[in-house]
Amino acid sequence: MILVTGATGNVGRNVIEQLVEAGEEVRALTRRPDRAGLPDTVEVVRGDLAEPDTLPAALRGVEAAFLFPVPGRVPGFIDVAEETGLRRVVLLSASAVTYERPNAIGRVHQGAEQAVTGAGLPWTILRPGAFMANDLNWAGQIRATGVVRGIGDGAATAPIDERDIAAVAVRALLDDGHAGKAYLLTGPEALTEPERVRVLGEVLGRPLRFQELSVEEGRAAMLAHMPAEVVDSMLAMRAEAKEMAEVSPAPADLLGRAPYTYAEWAAHHATDFS
Repeated sequence: MILVTGATGNVGRNVIEQLVEAGEEVRALTRRPDRAGLPDTVEVVRGDLAEPDTLPAALRGVEAAFLFPVPGRVPGFIDVAEETGLRRVVLLSASAVTYERPNAIGRVHQGAEQAVTGAGLPWTILRPGAFMANDLNWAGQIRATGVVRGIGDGAATAPIDERDIAAVAVRALLDDGHAGKAYLLTGPEALTEPERVRVLGEVLGRPLRFQELSVEEGRAAMLAHMPAEVVDSMLAMRAEAKEMAEVSPAPADLLGRAPYTYAEWAAHHATDFS
């Protein structure tokens, strides 16, 4: 049995689908089982890393777990996992832990990594950079106006498709050859936001436009949805555009194929923007 936490998220849902395709027994942990919308073969249980008393039952009989890094809750999960006999954990971390200049996002993930690596369990750590799925936040603007508003600082990232993150996670869950390893995961190409908007327009077959905001205007817009510390960390990472645009060979090496391009991701999500 394999447990997937963060089961209804962008990565977790894909991990589950790919494990089911591989013929594995899967248990999904979610706060709202009635809204999970997961395959019928998946055992869906109510639980939350923020509610430690729900974890022993969720982990009973589980051999491996995909762990979503709920801030401050990873140590508690690991304590219960060790007690219940978990044999392998794959942690979703972030590339921010590798930056020379620490930020709030990196520190949160560093804490989760330390909890996992300091335990007695075999572990694998996945460190994706920007998610292509983050651009789903543009869907409302695109549907309404065809204009995407963003900071015009020229920052580039090499975003990765959530399906590729999940595919690496599945390999690590099923193969103990990945124990003790941390993988930096990116997509195959570095793109600025205007470039991604252009690709989206080409895939959707409609004209889209990128409207540049100043850093101050962009920060104000971000503060409407995120805490100031997170916003400032994200802006600091944008300033490190060279590091963010690094393309990692790990996904292709691990998957035995090229990771999905941004255009392929956009085609997969075309209905979300229509």
